[in-house]
Amino acid sequence: MKRLLASVMALSLVAGGCSASADGETVVVLASWTGAEGDAFRQVLDAFKADTGIGYLYQGTRAVDQVLASDVQRGTPPDVAVLPNAGVLAKYQKSGDLLPLDDEVSAAVTRSFSPQWVTLQKIGTQKLYAVAVKADLKSVIWYNPARLTGIRPTTFDGLRTYSAGLTAAGGTPWCVGMGAPPTSGWPGTDWIEDILLHSAGPDKYWQWASGSLEWTSPEVRQAWLDWGSVLEPAGIRGGTAAALLTDFGDAGKPMFADPPGCVLEHQPSFIMSRYQNLKRADGTAPRPGTDFDFLNFPGRDVSEVGADLAGMFRDTPQARKLIQYLASEKAQRIWPSIPRASAFSANRGLGLDVYTDPVSRKVADTITSAQALCFDASDLMPATMTGAFHRAVLEYLSNRDRLDILLKQLDDVRKSIQPGEWLKIRCGQ
Repeated sequence: MKRLLASVMALSLVAGGCSASADGETVVVLASWTGAEGDAFRQVLDAFKADTGIGYLYQGTRAVDQVLASDVQRGTPPDVAVLPNAGVLAKYQKSGDLLPLDDEVSAAVTRSFSPQWVTLQKIGTQKLYAVAVKADLKSVIWYNPARLTGIRPTTFDGLRTYSAGLTAAGGTPWCVGMGAPPTSGWPGTDWIEDILLHSAGPDKYWQWASGSLEWTSPEVRQAWLDWGSVLEPAGIRGGTAAALLTDFGDAGKPMFADPPGCVLEHQPSFIMSRYQNLKRADGTAPRPGTDFDFLNFPGRDVSEVGADLAGMFRDTPQARKLIQYLASEKAQRIWPSIPRASAFSANRGLGLDVYTDPVSRKVADTITSAQALCFDASDLMPATMTGAFHRAVLEYLSNRDRLDILLKQLDDVRKSIQPGEWLKIRCGQ
């Protein structure tokens, strides 16, 4: 055991961070956050250590699922792992490697999170298996208020008309970037999900996300066609080829140029951090509310959300205490309070005062109090389906004429997946 702990500590010192306690009590934590995000999460872990006296070994890696799978296979899992979606966590719950949380944590989560969020944290079971460390709103379209004047589009037809009009006038409506190795294409899946959710409604969306609605169905096919109609090649910054090669985090930069290179961007709420850390030609950074704001995705009054979820992989006193701490209002306040971090909590006990700008408060209010939320469909799908979805959106952008072939291929993947592999997490009211 000492050799194992030494090996983990050495790895964590290289890849993440170490903060041992005076009495040797330590919790091993794995998550996907590196760089500034890793520094922010370590602030949460530092506060946990200060409150409990328990030290931590933290490893941050973008290949979090692969690292966790390898650790589990070797019999050396971390105490706690934070994974980017419920679908990945569900795989470990079904194998028995992810452990259910105790009644005390379940009670705390039930008090502090809406029933919709409690459902997600149960990952399709009757027990609580996860705590939402950080949440994101996905049904948003970003714009620069100084550039988008007049009546804002409130319907998808209105959005399409506005986009086409801007293109006809010689402008470029859309900032688009599909690059996100090793999961390039996910910005396109977000588009398809939002269009289907807001046009066909939550029931059809849930059926599709849980594997019971065919990819070749009229509703799903129309969502792809609608996406193609609003993202005409002439309306994309640099055209289709540029969209396929541009990293998602860089796509919105031209929105803040003078003159702007594009006017609108469909991205989750975490993109605010990228915006606020840009440097414009005059040396200033874009400001929320003044230089960027968002439109709710047009259509039905429902929002798509996502979350990073913490689960327990070793039942130790330190792991139980960390999970309980992560669910607390005190812990949930830390990351959102960091300037320009653009982190959001689903804990409705937090209050909006922790957010320092009006745009962040609008995002947080939707996440915690929206009447209807649906969780990111590709996050709920089995990994094989999600990977095929990512590849299909890239191919569709390259060749719109292949849509029917792509949908047939996606449906073949759907049929190859066993029914028990699909998560049954309904959209909530």
